[in-house]
Amino acid sequence: MTQTTYLIGTPGQVWQDKEKQQWLAQTTIKRSYLQEVVTKITALADKLDVQQHGALSYSPEKYPLFVIKSKNWDNNKPTVLITGGVHGYETSGVHGALLFLNDEINNYLADFNFIAIPCVSPWGYEVINRWNPQAIDPNRSFYDNTPSEESAAVMELVKQHQNANFIAHIDLHETTDTDESEFRPALAARDGIEYVAGSIPDGFYGVGDTENPQHDFQTAIIDEVRQVTHIAPADAEGEIIGSAITQEGVINYPLKALSLCASVTDATYTCTTEVYPDSPKVTDDECNQAQVAALRGALNYILQNK
Repeated sequence: MTQTTYLIGTPGQVWQDKEKQQWLAQTTIKRSYLQEVVTKITALADKLDVQQHGALSYSPEKYPLFVIKSKNWDNNKPTVLITGGVHGYETSGVHGALLFLNDEINNYLADFNFIAIPCVSPWGYEVINRWNPQAIDPNRSFYDNTPSEESAAVMELVKQHQNANFIAHIDLHETTDTDESEFRPALAARDGIEYVAGSIPDGFYGVGDTENPQHDFQTAIIDEVRQVTHIAPADAEGEIIGSAITQEGVINYPLKALSLCASVTDATYTCTTEVYPDSPKVTDDECNQAQVAALRGALNYILQNK
């Protein structure tokens, strides 16, 4: 059930440090990044280039940051960036990326270089939260001098590969029922604004770039994903989460204006995937497989339209 008044703060007043500390104090560790994610990352080292590229200052030993790259890098190939777990609570974004790297990347290594960051926000993964410990949303924080360590680490990594010829960036996300029961009410409270209840789309949808929508590319992703899970229908207003659909299961956002993760390169093809894990029609594995299908649809489209 959604809340009209959040449990922290005073309605209409922006959170200060006191409220942010109250919020942080009520977060708890619910799962292990090291056991559930890092073990799967390091297991890929026999076939891919696994590197630690940093660590979160909150607890460097608990939250090392990893990047996985294809071996035998070839500057003549285009590069694909894969990110997952920008919002740590969105589980299939993390494990879908890892599943693709383990099971399917070999099908594409002849044609692409890959850079993959399966879990951008490991603290968020452990506490199953959208924000980082400073009550900052990393996926609205991809801009210069960002206060989000998670976002800064990704941006630095992209900067180090500025000659990589990025052709695509697929950012793997979920939309969950807790977006309305917890995270949007918390956001409204933090920012001192009124919470207006929304609705959760029942199914998968993708988010393209308003400035570079790539309609056929988004169609290819939707068509591949529909073989694994159902596609979210538009609501009565023809919208998904407040944005008009451009085709079945697709909306567009101004990626750079919103400082979203999918804006960090100048890649021709971008998509933010949104899996719906709370549907009674899907399993956790199907959610992971839907992320893999989105990647497969994206890459196959690019190969067919060189």
